[in-house]
Amino acid sequence: MFDILKSPRATKYIFFEMLPSFILGVLIFIFILLMFQALRLTEFVLVHGVQIETVARMMGYLSISFLPVILPMSLLFSVLLTYGRLSTDSEIVAFKALGLNLKHIGFPALVLSLLVAIFSAQTSFTLAPWGNRQFEVLINRLQQMKASATIREGVFSEGFFNLVVYANEIDKKSGVLKKVFIYDERNPNSPLTIIAKEGELVQNSESLKQQSLLTLRSGNIHKSSLQSYTKIDFETYNINLFDDSEISERSKSPLSHTYKDLKVALASGKLTPKQHRSLTTEFHRRWALAVACLIFALLGVAFGTTTNKRAAKANGVVLSIGIIVFYWIFYVVGLSLGKTGVLPPVLAAWIPTIIFGGVLFILTTEMK
Repeated sequence: MFDILKSPRATKYIFFEMLPSFILGVLIFIFILLMFQALRLTEFVLVHGVQIETVARMMGYLSISFLPVILPMSLLFSVLLTYGRLSTDSEIVAFKALGLNLKHIGFPALVLSLLVAIFSAQTSFTLAPWGNRQFEVLINRLQQMKASATIREGVFSEGFFNLVVYANEIDKKSGVLKKVFIYDERNPNSPLTIIAKEGELVQNSESLKQQSLLTLRSGNIHKSSLQSYTKIDFETYNINLFDDSEISERSKSPLSHTYKDLKVALASGKLTPKQHRSLTTEFHRRWALAVACLIFALLGVAFGTTTNKRAAKANGVVLSIGIIVFYWIFYVVGLSLGKTGVLPPVLAAWIPTIIFGGVLFILTTEMK
């Protein structure tokens, strides 16, 4: 039963050979995926004047949300690189000369893949949804703040936080609005007309929490209904435009659902067929990515131990990229077919894992 642990020293040696390349793979793939977001992030800095600190936080949230997809890729990269090097340096031959077979040699990769698979499942249902949700909230907040750019001097602006705003003059340096007229219809039962000599958009930040206020000075509020008319004079009046709590209450995307959220939503019976397909596909997608860690590790062992070329390291990188590209194609197509209802969501989410599991079965059969 414990024959697989015939040489603990060899197992430990191979295992710790894979760890550095696995960590390197995680960093490389995070960098690659962030590069696809570079244009969008740069726009926030150059066009909208977002602080570098905020962009760094966005990159952190994105990196966390990418982890479930990155982990199996990094594992494949690590295993192929490690076993390719062992094969090139004839260490695989040396292990076999000591009486170890492919089962013993591949055991360290299996152990690492089990650890990564467990971490991937945990990340998929807890950490990654949290990171994605924080990114959504932050993006939503920035998009709300961009609405201030819709105010134009001498023009009625209707896209400013559901308010109609008119400013006779705008000081471009300080951003102060002069001779301001506002029609606030956010409460349809009690619309307000506000007139002020000047106004200013104020952002209050406290750690990750932020609140946006439109501060008006020296004006009056006109409130009318069928029964009454009220006029209130003020020296200073603050209009709360938005805060984090309001944004956080908005509906989550499927990627931001935790395990509990998905189970509760799927069991509620309140979803439309489209929503049910989407959440079911998302639920099984996360489990499929965790299982993909096991398949990718064993594929890496199968390909790595049959490589016997001087350029094994380069071949390992190219081969891992090739496998990842093909897996990604099936992954994207499968999810699309599941969400549109062309295929059952469960089957659609597991298609790439099933296909590559079949490839692994064929390889292991031939190696016997």
